[in-house]
Amino acid sequence: MNTEDLRSLQAPLKEKYRAAPATALLTLRAQGRLGEGVSCKIETGQALVVAGLHPATGGDGFAVCSGDMLLEALVGCAGVTLNAVATALGIKLRDATIQAEGDLDFRGTLGVSKEVPVGLQNIRLKFTFNTDATEEQLDALLRLTERYCVVYQTVAHPPAMKVSHHRKSD
Repeated sequence: MNTEDLRSLQAPLKEKYRAAPATALLTLRAQGRLGEGVSCKIETGQALVVAGLHPATGGDGFAVCSGDMLLEALVGCAGVTLNAVATALGIKLRDATIQAEGDLDFRGTLGVSKEVPVGLQNIRLKFTFNTDATEEQLDALLRLTERYCVVYQTVAHPPAMKVSHHRKSD
């Protein structure tokens, strides 16, 4: 896809959202169902993913760890955003890789220590480029990728969350 193709694809959407802002607000959803052992089957748009315990918490390594899925979502979103921004700016990337790492102290999630936080700490997002772009162009590319990447912004600026429950009758 080139710059003009992307602009022609997005221009009518941008105009629609300017004219009717309420049409831009969508609710994204994910759903899962408890699986065998200690797992949860998550329905994605393309496949079924089985999330389970990380081996460091007793898992067998055959199910996907939710922490890994969070980092994968960050890499996927950052990669798509990077590609779209590079296209929009006319920056030619021969190749680019995106890597995310996050430190996790399993004493927190296993309740071994109340002083250890539960969750990923010190997330690092690294981009490696094969390009002739200038440093100024790459700085702009990364700044705009951070600004428009949904997962990055959600992790960097956590939204308010609400937990509820419902009882299902048999």
